[in-house]
Amino acid sequence: MDPSVSPITSTTQTQLLPEPDLYLHTPGGKRIPAHATILASASPVLENFITSNKIVKIHGVPDGAVAAFVAFLYSSRCTEEEMDKYGMHLLALSHVYLVRRLKQRCIKGLGQRVSTENVVDVLQLARLCDAPDLYLKCVKLLANHFKAVKETEGWKFIENHDPRLELDILRFMDEREKRKRKSRKRREEERLYTQLSEAMECLEHICREGCTHVGPYDVEIGPQRKPCSKFATCQVLQVLIRHFATCERRLKKGACLRCKRTWQLFRLHSSICLSQDSCKVNLAVLTERDRQIRMKMEQENREEDARWKLLVKKVASAKAMSSLALPKRTL
Repeated sequence: MDPSVSPITSTTQTQLLPEPDLYLHTPGGKRIPAHATILASASPVLENFITSNKIVKIHGVPDGAVAAFVAFLYSSRCTEEEMDKYGMHLLALSHVYLVRRLKQRCIKGLGQRVSTENVVDVLQLARLCDAPDLYLKCVKLLANHFKAVKETEGWKFIENHDPRLELDILRFMDEREKRKRKSRKRREEERLYTQLSEAMECLEHICREGCTHVGPYDVEIGPQRKPCSKFATCQVLQVLIRHFATCERRLKKGACLRCKRTWQLFRLHSSICLSQDSCKVNLAVLTERDRQIRMKMEQENREEDARWKLLVKKVASAKAMSSLALPKRTL
């Protein structure tokens, strides 16, 4: 048998310890002397085992991993070199022997070292060792680099021998993609509501003070009028309003798309306006005949009331948030 080896000499240079009273046998046949009290205080599993045994056999890992494991039990330290060489073995040992501090160290260390080449192995070990944070990190890396990972031997092994894990990973990727699409859709909707809120503010501005080309009849609009701070939106609205005022097809249902959009904008403002009696926007540019057509269109659109009410609610909310967050318009 090979002579005994001890990983604790360098970690206990200034400590006076009694003679070792038990040995750990490695898979390679080496014996590592140790102290029962220290091992028992670090691991409840070892504490239960060494009460009736003076020899502890550790299987399934390299001798160096056993030495690093015992050294950690004495010093609570693990070097980067040891983590590079034995990180996965140490995670397995820390899980089996319930050494929580070493397990946390291994989860952090392996998380920093996981790559497309070893992600499948680390993922499988994380699942076996009840390390959900490390497992999730591996699944995310796998999902982000699936094209590269599926060419590795680890993934091919899963395909051939662990269809349940393969299904779990593919299901995670599918649900993750669905969440991404849902998040993108929500952001797009929020952007639309914000744009409509700005359009409502610009309508009020145009009908109250006037902008560069369109304004109320009692306000003079001249070449000296400078663009406002939201002129990009105001300019589009002014073009729509000027077109609406002269378009003959606005009286025919669905004949002019631009007129239809103008109707919808004025209707939206009418729905969210809190000062109906004094508002200068609501139907300010509409003739009596236009009002009659508007009433007819609203009657025909009753089947869309639920969607319209939701739109009104969202735009009103965006308008309220905008009024709190943004500075006043500058002319």
